[in-house]
Amino acid sequence: MEKTYKHLLRVKDLHTSFFIPAGEVKSVNGVSFALDEGRILGIVGESGSGKSVTAYSILQILQYPGRIVSGSILYKGRQLVGISDKEMSKIRGNKISIIFQDPMTSLNPTFTIGNQLIEAIRLHKTTKVEAKDFRGNVKKDKDGKTIYKEVRISKVDAIKKAEEMLTLVGINEVERRMKQYPFELSGGMLQRIMIAMGLVCEPDILIADEPTTALDVTIQAQILDLLKTIQKKMGMAIIIITHDLGVIAQICDEVDVMYAGKVVERGTVEEIFYNPQHEYTKGLLKSIPKSSDKRGDKLIPIEGNPVDVFALPEGCAFAPRCAECMNVCLHKVPPKVKVNDNHYTCCFKYIQSQYLAGRVTKENMEKYMNGEPVDKSLVLPQIPPDKIRIGDKLNVPQEATDKKNSGEVIK
Repeated sequence: MEKTYKHLLRVKDLHTSFFIPAGEVKSVNGVSFALDEGRILGIVGESGSGKSVTAYSILQILQYPGRIVSGSILYKGRQLVGISDKEMSKIRGNKISIIFQDPMTSLNPTFTIGNQLIEAIRLHKTTKVEAKDFRGNVKKDKDGKTIYKEVRISKVDAIKKAEEMLTLVGINEVERRMKQYPFELSGGMLQRIMIAMGLVCEPDILIADEPTTALDVTIQAQILDLLKTIQKKMGMAIIIITHDLGVIAQICDEVDVMYAGKVVERGTVEEIFYNPQHEYTKGLLKSIPKSSDKRGDKLIPIEGNPVDVFALPEGCAFAPRCAECMNVCLHKVPPKVKVNDNHYTCCFKYIQSQYLAGRVTKENMEKYMNGEPVDKSLVLPQIPPDKIRIGDKLNVPQEATDKKNSGEVIK
């Protein structure tokens, strides 16, 4: 069948809020991203930035009083926002699956592991059998061809499928494990079982919400290697939600950096780690230890606390904590701007630095500072740092060169 969609999953301008007596809490505030087949997308940010709520919005498992206010979620070109719960149940767990944060609380303690795996398989998996009339005769169409109908997969086949999946995720003695209860297994074993449960229906997309949070470093590495191996074997796409940049670096192809319900920077792993342009991304990277650090070196934390999404500031949400905050940051929300074909950010400081480096004209910088829509010509072609000559052949006003040389900061 010919492919009729561009992206496997396309989220556009998604807004999800929780309506409480005191008012509206904007947990997801205009998130947009795309996920292609066979790719691994990482969503990173501090607690409360809207990562998990974004995932729950995609699967539409939000609990009251949360709901999707506006936006679009396209799965293989099909709109998921607004479809009935009956239709969504055919996709949830079957085509798009999720691994929750804490396996101990996600699994039912009163049922065996096998019971829970078999339930998921039989709920979504079907098999074709010959259709028969009430006398037991096989039905045929007018051309004499046998008519088939879809029925739930048998319990025997479901058990076989569950055992195969447990073996795939590295569980030993699968027949014994199928009969055990969650409390009888270790944290690492439970996480593997949650992965198996997410994979039993062979989904197109697997969402892993903090899959390594409660695990020690050794088990964490094993789980990440397992996810990469299974992803290559099954060819599915994965969304990894985490606050651990080490996890992002180890497994992801692309990264979305979220803050206060927005994606403030998006790019490939290489772009985000080696060429970050948003001050929040830079702060996250500075706050993690590096192998090059010397004894006695201190980490540089991001000062302050995450913004209250119940009372968002007038301008950039990160402005109250930003060491490079300018006056414009306090009053206007920075629009999205393209760094290159695989990288964009939302930061006034980035545009100022590009202007001072001679890569953006004054007119375009002022246009961006005013929050106007930005065209593709805003950022001029990137030039290697050793080749840059400020103002030379870039049609940049001489004042940009003068301000760059004088070290003056534009407010």
